Amino acid sequence: MSTLTDTLNKVCTAQALVDTPLGPVRVARTAAGIAGLWFEGQKHHPGELAAPMCDDDPLLRRAAQALQRYFAGEADAFDLPLDLHGTPFQRSVWQALLRIPAGRTCSYGEIAQAIGAPQAVRAVGAAVGRNPASLVVPCHRVLGRDGSLTGYAGGVQRKQALLSLEAHA
Repeated sequence: MSTLTDTLNKVCTAQALVDTPLGPVRVARTAAGIAGLWFEGQKHHPGELAAPMCDDDPLLRRAAQALQRYFAGEADAFDLPLDLHGTPFQRSVWQALLRIPAGRTCSYGEIAQAIGAPQAVRAVGAAVGRNPASLVVPCHRVLGRDGSLTGYAGGVQRKQALLSLEAHA
């Protein structure tokens, strides 16, 4: 069985590290788009990738600029081509996450309803946790049914910081 890291090592053409106020972010791309964006040390981080570090790659530079604008409060969404690798179910969840506007939140149950799988709340939670493109695919906007800050692969403190940033943008 192939892991995400195996897949990324086959398809990624370049990567870069981007400094953010919440710590370094690794951005990886394929020929088609951004394949991943992870805070260093976050849960489900793929680790070292075989793709070369390439700070002058146009798409990776565009992603770095988008992150700078986001953290400066100048943008609340990302306009980057994505090439996310996961199961069809995971990709449907990630597409639903992309529809959550900045400054808004929803529950795992609402995501399950939105993708037509109302009984799959736990599976939705697992797919949200495996989101390979933190920030760009805004999994930090998903809360527990009672509005609690449930887990976030990048850490609950980062989740709170991101939600606070978006509330003030």
